Amino acid sequence: MVESKGEFIAVSTGMNLGGQISVIAKDYIQKADIVFALMPHTLVERWLERLNPNVVSLQPYYGVGKYRMQSYEEMIEAMMVEVRKGKKVCGAFYGHAGVFACVPRLTIDKAREEGFRALMEPGISAEACLYADIGIDPGVHGIQGYEASQFLFYNQSLNNAAHAVMWQIGIVGEHTATQFETKPEWVEVFIERLNEWYPLSHEVILYEAAVLPIEEPRVERLQLKELSQTELSTKTTLIIPPIRILELNIDVLDKMGLKPEDIAHG
Repeated sequence: MVESKGEFIAVSTGMNLGGQISVIAKDYIQKADIVFALMPHTLVERWLERLNPNVVSLQPYYGVGKYRMQSYEEMIEAMMVEVRKGKKVCGAFYGHAGVFACVPRLTIDKAREEGFRALMEPGISAEACLYADIGIDPGVHGIQGYEASQFLFYNQSLNNAAHAVMWQIGIVGEHTATQFETKPEWVEVFIERLNEWYPLSHEVILYEAAVLPIEEPRVERLQLKELSQTELSTKTTLIIPPIRILELNIDVLDKMGLKPEDIAHG
């Protein structure tokens, strides 16, 4: 199939205004005919306009009480209209465009189906930031991540010898895809679920990456039982540190002819 003239490039701008965007992502923004932006703050959109004056915000497609898939479909169509006109279209998405963001991926799929060039440039996500801000190394204990509502609604399980990361804790239990907040009673159900693996006194961490250079990241430590009385937002991530040490698999060591003291630590 011969690709048509138009193209769609999804770029990731990182979490922090201007400082975490890659050279290639910035180049795509500057050379685009039009830039569609989904940013957490209007100041970030203003910064994008310094790179390319033709910036269109995707935020107006959202609405409280509006089904989010409808919003996403409208965003995708708005960008595809310009691609079909033969334009170089750039979609700029904060954090990593492929992490908790279906619009970039679905637009890429749509553009490719219609014969257009489409790709995604990676970026610094909230997960990358939390490793730096909280000091977690996923190679020490291991790490597992879930969208909070998905974990709540489905039969998932946790390894409490590893870090657990619960994304979008601020909308946990929101099942209609029309609201942008949770309820204390839903958080209580979530706490009850986590209590299967952790005591209510277990220390957990609420995290929000800094979006503006003048901001500091939110790193708030509290007991699991206090979660429902704490302010949560759509940006809030819950990190649950491990509660037990890693246990050696003696059966595996026996098969390899090894003893516990043979295993290097550190």
